[in-house]
Amino acid sequence: MTSLAICPGSFDPVTYGHLDIIQRGAKIFDEVIVAVFNNQSKSPLFSVEERVYLLEQATEHIHNVRVDACNGLLMDYASNQGAQVVLRGLRAVTDFEYEMQITSMNRKLNEEIETFFMMTNNQYSFLSSSMVKEVAKYHANVSDLVPPIVEEALKKKYK
Repeated sequence: MTSLAICPGSFDPVTYGHLDIIQRGAKIFDEVIVAVFNNQSKSPLFSVEERVYLLEQATEHIHNVRVDACNGLLMDYASNQGAQVVLRGLRAVTDFEYEMQITSMNRKLNEEIETFFMMTNNQYSFLSSSMVKEVAKYHANVSDLVPPIVEEALKKKYK
């Protein structure tokens, strides 16, 4: 049986922290679907289509990763894809509390799908998409935070 993991997020935009989790997950699971969700509580800078494109470009070198856009409940999507695992990254204790709530609800919705947490590498423990957008808005250098294609996309958005 092949293992399939869903790595969900808003990815607005994708950062090196996200890519760290995706790349490491791709070494563990046979296939990883990076699922771009539109978080209703956030006002995205990039459209879902733009985020999918940026993720496809940033992960094109990882043969067992594919990117998809989705709406609705994560557990419905994961079940429809035949996934056994939801792959999530953790940066700090504050992430853990939030993720624990989500995991508990996901478990209630579908106890057949496990959640797999990976700690982000220390160099990315402070990194968030919100922080990247705030820094990029003021034309500061984000080249060590995001892939080059994302850096260019941010420059265009904040021109």
